Amino acid sequence: MSYNVLIVDDSRSMRKVIKKALNLSGFRLGDWWEAENGRQALELLESNWIDLVLCDLHMPVMNGKDFLKALKSLGNYDDLPVVFITTESNQERLGELMALGATGYVRKPFHPEEICSYLSGIMGEKNGNGMVCTDEGCDF
Repeated sequence: MSYNVLIVDDSRSMRKVIKKALNLSGFRLGDWWEAENGRQALELLESNWIDLVLCDLHMPVMNGKDFLKALKSLGNYDDLPVVFITTESNQERLGELMALGATGYVRKPFHPEEICSYLSGIMGEKNGNGMVCTDEGCDF
């Protein structure tokens, strides 16, 4: 099974890095969408089937925390995994995200095989189940 992923980050280059890392890692990427901020992400969710959201925290217009609050207030997306990919290291802020319903977080920089392994577990692909997380010897 491949997964439809929404990548939310105000940096176009970071969105490309995340997509490339997913492809290099062996994560089964189906369709994918990009949004520059939380507001665009909410609009994309209205008209597309998304299995997983990878979201930055610090963005203009609507940051990741406000996006998560808005998403959870809708009620339709309670089971949608939202993983933050962020440079944030403040445990209190990260704890707030988890309390609001975030599924988890990955700190930048990251290795493709680490993100594949982490996301595979979140998506119920534990113990491999056909997903191959490769070590391409690069980090992002």
